[in-house]
Amino acid sequence: MHRRRLIAVAAALVVASGCSAQSDDGPPAGSAASASAPESADDARQAVEAYVQALNSRSVSGLISVGGVKDAAWSRKEADQILSERGGRGFTIKGVQTQQDMGPDVASVRLSVEDKSGKPLRETLTAVREKKAWHLVVFTNQPADQGKESASTDKSSS
Repeated sequence: MHRRRLIAVAAALVVASGCSAQSDDGPPAGSAASASAPESADDARQAVEAYVQALNSRSVSGLISVGGVKDAAWSRKEADQILSERGGRGFTIKGVQTQQDMGPDVASVRLSVEDKSGKPLRETLTAVREKKAWHLVVFTNQPADQGKESASTDKSSS
């Protein structure tokens, strides 16, 4: 549940944030410019590339990996749903822009791709860094951890 709250806060800050965007028009990942800012939002591009590869190959395990979620029945079901909607279309990345939203561990990613027929698709994703690895928030139906209560906005009855 903690992760859901973090994602919700990050999404709200994406809307309200006025930070400057970083574009992929600069040097590619692994270049001197990228090496001078280790573990920046630019490194989230690797997660974006893995996401596009998972979509193109219709890889459930690849999508689960890039999403940073547990391999469980719920995540496999949701990955299947995502892949049925967007998988196997032969996407080519046309642009990736990242924007730091809330500290060094959350970024917005604007992804522009084109499928093999030339049809463009634009998608905005949230990237979250956990344990030095960037993951994209593509799974929305993650169940709450056992034994944890969800947050409530109701007033206390006491």
